[in-house]
This record gives sequence, C-alpha cells and structure tokens, in this order.
Amino acid sequence: MTDETQTAIGEAVKGNDVLLFMKGTPTFPQCGFSSVVVQVLDVIGVDYQAVNVLEDQAVREGIKQFSNWPTIPQLYVKGEFVGGCDIVKEMYETGELRDFMADKGIAMEAA
Repeated sequence: MTDETQTAIGEAVKGNDVLLFMKGTPTFPQCGFSSVVVQVLDVIGVDYQAVNVLEDQAVREGIKQFSNWPTIPQLYVKGEFVGGCDIVKEMYETGELRDFMADKGIAMEAA
C-alpha cells in the first residue's frame, strides 16, 4: 500500500466528524455487517459520510492497515477509530454509543 493511500485515508478520517468505511453505500450496503452499522447510525440519527471500499482496492486494503483492524466496516468519530460491526452494535445496545457520540459533540436526532 502506498503512502498516498494512507495520506488520503488519514485526511478523510480527520476531515469528517463521523466516517464509515463500508462495503457498498448507506442506501445500498453490500454486506450484512455494513448494513447493521448503517442501521445503527440511522436509528440514532447521526449525520455521517461513507466510503465504499469496493470502489478502490487500495482503500479496501489500506484501511485495514491504517487502523490495524482486519475487517470492514470501520467507524471513525472525530478521527478516532471506534470499531467494526460487533463493537458498534454492542455499544448501541448498551447505550454507550449515544453517550460516546454526545461526548464527542456529535448531533443526534431524538429517537
């Protein structure tokens, strides 16, 4: 993987308050795990950007090295790696995800 790819990933992570690296798009997830994270973010009403890793093999592999996390999807909030599907889902179920978003100053729609 190139330094250019790492730089682009880093800039995307820093440039978006909530960023999801996923397979597919929020309107058309291409895997079940990505779909779960999209549903969680939609339920709590967070505005987020998404990167479809299926469109760029360098990003698909590069994000795994960037985070040192082997799977996709990957959620970042204010530049911080939160986790993948299982972690996001568990945080949502315990209420920790809402608290985390609030602590980071991320606006959520009342649900």
